Amino acid sequence: MTGKPACQSWNLLFLLTLALLTGCAHKSATTGANCYAKAVPTAGEGGLAWGSSLSIAKQKSLNNCIRYAGRSGGTPSTCQVVLAECKK
Repeated sequence: MTGKPACQSWNLLFLLTLALLTGCAHKSATTGANCYAKAVPTAGEGGLAWGSSLSIAKQKSLNNCIRYAGRSGGTPSTCQVVLAECKK
C-alpha cells in the first residue's frame, strides 16, 4: 500500500510536465517567431533567440548573451550579433 501513492504522484508529475511541454510547443508554433539571431561575447557563452521580427530576435539574443556571458565568467559588454535571419 505504501508504494501506490508514490506511483500516483509520479504519474501526476509526468502528466503535468507533458501538458506543460505540449502547451509551450503549441504556443511557440503559433506566435510566428520565424526570425532568429545569435549574439556572442569575446569570452563566455553567447545567446540565441527567436522573435517575430529581426529586430526583436536581435535584441533578445543580445539580452541572452549579456546574461549568459556574465554567468559563465565571460565579458558581457562585448556581446555582438553575429547571425540574424528570418525563415522564408
